[in-house]
Amino acid sequence: MEVAIFQFSLFGINTYVVYDTSTRECAVIDPGIINKEEEKALDNFLTREKLKVTQVINTHLHLDHAVGDNLLKEKFAVPVKAHPLDMPLGERMKEQAMMFGIDRDFSGVDISSYLTDGEIIKIGNGELEVICVPGHSPGSVALYDKADGFVIVGDALFQGSIGRTDLPGGDYRTLIGSITKRLLTLPDDTVVYPGHGAPTTIGEEKRSNPYLA
Repeated sequence: MEVAIFQFSLFGINTYVVYDTSTRECAVIDPGIINKEEEKALDNFLTREKLKVTQVINTHLHLDHAVGDNLLKEKFAVPVKAHPLDMPLGERMKEQAMMFGIDRDFSGVDISSYLTDGEIIKIGNGELEVICVPGHSPGSVALYDKADGFVIVGDALFQGSIGRTDLPGGDYRTLIGSITKRLLTLPDDTVVYPGHGAPTTIGEEKRSNPYLA
């Protein structure tokens, strides 16, 4: 499968479109769309590439990763998926916005189905495996494409860093355990697509990430 990256304005969130080049089916992952310009940018890409959105997937339900969920659910009539342990976050989108001084009345996220560890998500002929990586939030997940050698990790792991654990539901020890046991065990050449910032690889983070020494 192929991966397209959109960096949207709310905290520089990386929104991903993962698509099967043969069927043209795609999933939108962590839709951080907050204005009409960002919605148009995504629409133009989908139209140009002749892609059909079949689902929206959240690595976790912090505001910046989930703000576009309800928009895309209604626009494309597709399910929105997330881990159940993050539902309290999804229900408190307005409160999350207030924490960061954002004065907008965001509605709660309307989740269609819950993700489970080891679940295989089909996107056309491609597959993403759900890997639970709690710590940044209780229900954080990574999405692993073994065939194409990449993993979308949300805010669990970054290039040279890790996700913050000072937000509600975060836990440092849990996050380090998730990274070392669930992510660093993937092949070294696996490309890591984080929730913010540039891609990296599992091997590079093993070698140089100061939080994982």
